[in-house]
Amino acid sequence: MYEIIWLTFVAVLWGGTNPFIKKGGAGIEKISERTAVRQFLAELKFLFLNWKYLVPFLLNQSGSILYYVTLATMDLSIAVPITNSLTFIFTLISGKLLGENVGGKETYIGMLLVLSGVALCMSDRT
Repeated sequence: MYEIIWLTFVAVLWGGTNPFIKKGGAGIEKISERTAVRQFLAELKFLFLNWKYLVPFLLNQSGSILYYVTLATMDLSIAVPITNSLTFIFTLISGKLLGENVGGKETYIGMLLVLSGVALCMSDRT
C-alpha cells in the first residue's frame, strides 16, 4: 500500500512540474548561434542559469529517482500505468492553476476515466 502512495508522490512531482518546466523554458527559441555546437551550449547556459526552469527540472528529476527506488518493491505492470496516468492528471491540474487552457468537458471526462482506471488497478492490488 505504501508503494501506491510513493507512486502518487512521483506523479505529483512529475505532473506538477511539467507546466513550470514549459513556462521556465520559454524564450529558448530566441537563442540563435552560428554553429550547432555554439547553439547547444547557449541553450544549456540559458536553461541551467534560469532558476525558473532549473528548480522544477530538479524536482522533476527527484521524482525520477524516487520512481526508480519504488520500482524495486512494486509490480511493474501496476506501477507504470498508475504513475503515468496520475502524472497526466497532475499536469492538467498544474497547467490549469497556471492559467493554461487545458481543454473542455472532454478533458474532465478523460480525467474521470483515468481515475477510474487507476482505482481499478489499485483494487486489483489489494
